[in-house]
Amino acid sequence: MAAGAALYLDTSVVLRATLERGTTPEIEQRVAAAPVLVTSRLSLVESARALLRVRAEGSVPESRLADARRELDGLWNRCELWELSPAVCGLAALLAPDKPLRTLDALHLATFILARGRIEGLQLLTADHRLEDAASSVK
Repeated sequence: MAAGAALYLDTSVVLRATLERGTTPEIEQRVAAAPVLVTSRLSLVESARALLRVRAEGSVPESRLADARRELDGLWNRCELWELSPAVCGLAALLAPDKPLRTLDALHLATFILARGRIEGLQLLTADHRLEDAASSVK
């Protein structure tokens, strides 16, 4: 994957780049260098829920959660946000039938595929191996 490429970000990679900042320098560098970032509205919901879970567990200090929230807000401001449209949902229902792809990942993959049709050179950036495997089977 080329540095400086347009990127579709799924929630797993967004959380790595913000909540786990410093643990994934390659991901953080690619996100910072991308001229175009794309994600699904689903990422906003998933990341908000993840922060609520982490807060409830008490495993991360409140100050770090506040920093992560600000970093997420900054990242969302850079992203082209795609909606969970009927086209996305319809495609997600049919994708990678032979892969153990979870529902939310299928929605991300469908959004990526549709966005890739409109954004030349768009690449999927994920930290989820099942999603990555399913994406490689539908190229």
